[in-house]
Amino acid sequence: MTLNGILDILKTIVDISLVWILFYYVLKNFKNNVKMSLLIKGVLVIVLVKLLSDWLGFTTVGLLLEYVIEWGPLALIIIFQPEIRGALEQLGRSQLLGRHKILTVDEREKLVYEIIQAVDYCRKSRIGALIVLERDISLSDYIDKAKPLYADLTNELLISIFFPNNPLHDGAVIIQGNRISCAGAVFPTSNNIKLNKRLGTRHRAALGIAEETDAISLVVSEETGRISIAVKGELFYNLSLDDARMMLIDELRPKVTEDENESENEEDIYEENN
Repeated sequence: MTLNGILDILKTIVDISLVWILFYYVLKNFKNNVKMSLLIKGVLVIVLVKLLSDWLGFTTVGLLLEYVIEWGPLALIIIFQPEIRGALEQLGRSQLLGRHKILTVDEREKLVYEIIQAVDYCRKSRIGALIVLERDISLSDYIDKAKPLYADLTNELLISIFFPNNPLHDGAVIIQGNRISCAGAVFPTSNNIKLNKRLGTRHRAALGIAEETDAISLVVSEETGRISIAVKGELFYNLSLDDARMMLIDELRPKVTEDENESENEEDIYEENN
């Protein structure tokens, strides 16, 4: 085999690999964006109905769907321009190597402990709070517009940030890894019509960032002291302190294979027995 032949094979491998990587990150970001996921499902339903109508011989339905498929892409671009733009921005914010720091078991436990201690104080004192934990999708756009802190995470610091009359208490705290990156962050609010109208801006902002990214948003209501968590485009309202703790621990677990997960469980059991 000549040198040119080897180079052609390498070019083909790189070309195919780049296409698969592109598909992977596009699908990954679509999965994390609830609105885009619903949009794709709608398109798939239309295509399936078109195939079914052709198979059953429904001429009128098939003709209408042909027009829909022919002009649909242009209509989708116009109608869903904000969602498409958001998906592209999300793709640009994604960290190619995933989470910037993989926390150890001890670091995760300390992180959850400090957050829950702060949340417990806030709920008892009726102090509103919004704490957002970054995961694979970068929140750098929101961090850049907020007040930078880059401080070690402690429950005392979280409480002081959200304490009434503090200039930063109305915004959100963003946590990267086990450090507080910024305070006073502002997020887009959710337009979900199913959301209870009595819920305020904090809850809508929490759900809004959970719809656009894979972040975990934890909210303490200033009026009721109730705890809520928004994740994967859903808002889990009025959680107990233990439920919130367990949910954070579960969501912060690193993505591992089944064998690695079994190995980690065995290590935890061994440590508990000793």
